Amino acid sequence: MSAAWLVVIAVGFFIGGYTLYGRFIARRIGLERDRPTPAHTMRDGVDYVPTRPQILLGHHFSSIAGAAPIIGPITAAVFGWVPIYLWILFGGVFMGAVHDFSALIVSLRHDGRSIGEVIDRRLGHGAKFLFLTFALATLILVIAVFINAVALTFNKVPQAGTASCLLIGSAVIFGLAVYRLRVPLLPATLVGIGLIAVTLVIGHRMPLRLSVVEWKAILLTYIFIASVTPVWILLQPRDFLNSFLLYALMIAGVVGTLWVNPSLSLGAFGGFMSDIGPLFPILFVTVACGALSGFHALVASGTTAKQLDSEAHARPISMGAMLIESLLAVVALVTAAMLTPSEYQSQVHHGAVPIFARGVGGFVSVTGLSVHAGITFASVAVAEFALTTLDTATRIGRFALQELLQPPPERRESVGRLRNTLTNNRFATTAVIVFCAGALALSGSERSIWPVFGAANQLLH
Repeated sequence: MSAAWLVVIAVGFFIGGYTLYGRFIARRIGLERDRPTPAHTMRDGVDYVPTRPQILLGHHFSSIAGAAPIIGPITAAVFGWVPIYLWILFGGVFMGAVHDFSALIVSLRHDGRSIGEVIDRRLGHGAKFLFLTFALATLILVIAVFINAVALTFNKVPQAGTASCLLIGSAVIFGLAVYRLRVPLLPATLVGIGLIAVTLVIGHRMPLRLSVVEWKAILLTYIFIASVTPVWILLQPRDFLNSFLLYALMIAGVVGTLWVNPSLSLGAFGGFMSDIGPLFPILFVTVACGALSGFHALVASGTTAKQLDSEAHARPISMGAMLIESLLAVVALVTAAMLTPSEYQSQVHHGAVPIFARGVGGFVSVTGLSVHAGITFASVAVAEFALTTLDTATRIGRFALQELLQPPPERRESVGRLRNTLTNNRFATTAVIVFCAGALALSGSERSIWPVFGAANQLLH
């Protein structure tokens, strides 16, 4: 079977699932276009901000995707491409998309509160405490995992580091232009896309060469600033601009696969046992976000529900983003399945991202660009995926810690000074999250963090 057929079948399956099954779920939920959303009823200009659906889709998609739908399927390909492909298709439509849609609606119907707050209202304070403790530990793992992934990517592809830093500055300019100078979205977007192209060119020509530890320190500083800054200044505009880079990556991967149509050299089925463990449950834990992810519920209820302008936007933003992510997972799987078993075994131990970048770089090279330029482009896009997950996870971690420390109403008068500070001061709470994640990221235990993250992520459901 050729790689092109894998992509064609996946696109048709995802479109059909979104259209038919998505409408069925939407009717069951009972969406109301005119029902006021928390972004309007609780608007504060920092976290609760009504947002255009195209901007929010970019934020949500960028935040849930990260590098997991790339790393997961490539790592799990040790079991062969058939079981991973089937799980991405059926898991993405019937589990992942429904999970994300439902989590967003549950939060909307509870004033944009997180899943932890919803559990408190429905099941009690004890259940909330257990869930938030586990969720907070998972978020710290998420941050540590992607700090490591981004720092390693920037170290190995320094051009990506330069471009990513410039993209952050471009996003701030874009946010100020749209929200303060009232520049119309279309011309601002066109200028923003032009800035993306410029940053890629500058990054390709002026690589920023730093050590992995130096990059980790820079990234920890960045996520602290991104978490405490109002969403309209950095989070929204950066994710919106990044979404175009990410969509370009998707198009390059899909069109490149159809155009090149590489053969699938990796075995269809690699057996029930592998060096990463047994097929069940390791396959599902490893693929993670490409088909089903508990972290998505934290994003949907942590940031997206606070910015949704209308309930009519809930299905395209939640289900749509999940299925786009599943398509990305299929493309990532193709880049692994192109390799022979010996090539795969020799390359996978050096990381999944280089396999993906080389695969997409090969696809892009048919347009006339060099393979090196294609690898740089793919590496920047993957790093931007991970960066959006980083700043969103840090912000959600702040929410989770504040909710965890929030005492019941009858005890709020007797709360100690430290607990009161952490509950109400976003700077102090964020500092705690960043410190814990930074200690884990700098511990030198990168290889052992990913499987723990994958297991914790799936247990969030």
